[in-house]
Amino acid sequence: MRIVLCVSAVDDYLGGLDVSTRAAFEHIRSLVMDLVPDAEEGTSYGMAALKYRQKPLIAFLAAKHHLSIFPCSSRVVDSVRDQLTAFELSKGTIRFTVETPLPDEVVRDIVRLRMEEIIGTDR
Repeated sequence: MRIVLCVSAVDDYLGGLDVSTRAAFEHIRSLVMDLVPDAEEGTSYGMAALKYRQKPLIAFLAAKHHLSIFPCSSRVVDSVRDQLTAFELSKGTIRFTVETPLPDEVVRDIVRLRMEEIIGTDR
């Protein structure tokens, strides 16, 4: 009998991170999966990502001095900008640290807004 273990692109990416960084991203992944249990794990623009309806929902990237999520939408980032005044934001990126994680409710808002965008483009 041959057993094949399937490791997702997200698990593969997270496996290469230090413990605290991995825990921060796993927490965000858990929040996303609670809202979108049928989200698929994969890659987008070379980053670990969760996809919804075959479109990027949110991507993860660890840099030397910060962590980033990419909601794959500048409109989504603009929509939550007022809730993230203590964080560094750019057009499509939200940066944070292990010591200063993103608030759970903001992550949920980001996921809901991005899902609405994806659903809107499917019509």
